[in-house]
Amino acid sequence: MRIITYNVNGIRAAIKKGFIDWLKTNPADVICLQEIKANKKDIDLNLIEDAGYRSYWFSAQKKGYSGVAILSKLLPDNVEYGHGIKQSDFEGRVLRADFKDITIINA
Repeated sequence: MRIITYNVNGIRAAIKKGFIDWLKTNPADVICLQEIKANKKDIDLNLIEDAGYRSYWFSAQKKGYSGVAILSKLLPDNVEYGHGIKQSDFEGRVLRADFKDITIINA
């Protein structure tokens, strides 16, 4: 399993700079994004899905601030949004995906 962690400093800006083209190169099975600075509804998710990834988002409650996402070609067994600490959950800092039995979504 290949995993990449990537601070995108704004997913919308990253998309404008070629993020989707990079996704299409099949860089990893799981990509953990930090500082997405957007909500799921602000992004054309079809672009991500067409590159072969499912996406899971945990955005900050404050618009345009922090937030994390996981893009995965593998089907997680469980996804946890936040971890019960008010400040970091408010800021969208923790998103966990568990993979026990690896199932490839788009082989």
